[in-house]
Amino acid sequence: MKRETGFQKTSPPITLLLAMLIPSPALYAHDYAIGADLSFLAQAEQQGTVFKDDGQAKPGLEIFKDHGYNWIRLRLFHSPTQLPNSLEYTLAVAKEAKKLGFKFLLNYHYSDTWADPGKQYIPKAWDGKSHEELVRAVFEYTRDTIVAFRDANTLPDMVQIGNEITNGMLWPDGKLPGNWDNFVELMKAGINGVDAGRGTGQRPSIMIHIDKGGDKKATKAFFDKWNSYGIDYDVIGQSYYPWWHGTLLDLRDNLIFMANEYQKDIILVEVAYNWRPAEYKGKNAPFTETPEGQRQFLDEVNRAVLGTPGNRGKGVFWWEPAVTAKRNSRGMFDNDSNALPVITVFDRFTRK
Repeated sequence: MKRETGFQKTSPPITLLLAMLIPSPALYAHDYAIGADLSFLAQAEQQGTVFKDDGQAKPGLEIFKDHGYNWIRLRLFHSPTQLPNSLEYTLAVAKEAKKLGFKFLLNYHYSDTWADPGKQYIPKAWDGKSHEELVRAVFEYTRDTIVAFRDANTLPDMVQIGNEITNGMLWPDGKLPGNWDNFVELMKAGINGVDAGRGTGQRPSIMIHIDKGGDKKATKAFFDKWNSYGIDYDVIGQSYYPWWHGTLLDLRDNLIFMANEYQKDIILVEVAYNWRPAEYKGKNAPFTETPEGQRQFLDEVNRAVLGTPGNRGKGVFWWEPAVTAKRNSRGMFDNDSNALPVITVFDRFTRK
């Protein structure tokens, strides 16, 4: 808004007054997400894990709700053989989360297994397809799965098109940096599939997720190129694990850069720290790898996100807090499945 200088005796027009009173949709489109990726939660409980809060057994989803969590993130694999994250499994967890009032972020991996910067395996069902056939497959698969969520009254509130796609997706067809045009067509097919599948339901926000939380240079390289294609999206998603992605000052620097440069809401959609020694054995750590150090880490990360310019910092998701004991160094529960202090970080923000 252009500011006028000097004194004026005339009243501003009513449209200007309304503009001053009504929050900008661009700034306030997303509520602050206190989130957890709970993709393994149901499997852990099905295998006999009983999660506890202060020694009291409770369903895992209720424990997170009790501590102010308002978003759940769930990954979706195409046809998993080793891991539980099928459409049927994900639908069931999403239904339970929606009953408790959680908002829901759906994380498409476009793979039968983990997709990340080091691997983006094409689903076995899509082996041998040409680029044009892959584009069609991404569109139809996204559309049909969104229809399934819509029909179950669990339409996602936000959708990730791909997971940590810094190096592209559906390799080798959409691998970066060599195949940007192919990659973009695959991404557009996913976004169009969300729109085709939602019907008359509210459009989920679209997140573009990379793994460069503390790396301004790499973030700029990716999003400058991505934005040059002119594709509409809503949220920048970042992963931030300090042993891979830089210091808290690096994170702060990148949050400021992204907010000012791209004018998009930003969510740290994967964040974690260990409550027992794991990543910092034999070297200095930013926080002790103890229950208290883990709590301090999340508190400081949340503080950095809240301080993002222009109210662009829109939340933090922990990865992955509710898992079986063998995986739980980065979890929010100890070896007896009792909640650790880290789960209380948002209590003071959400309790009256």
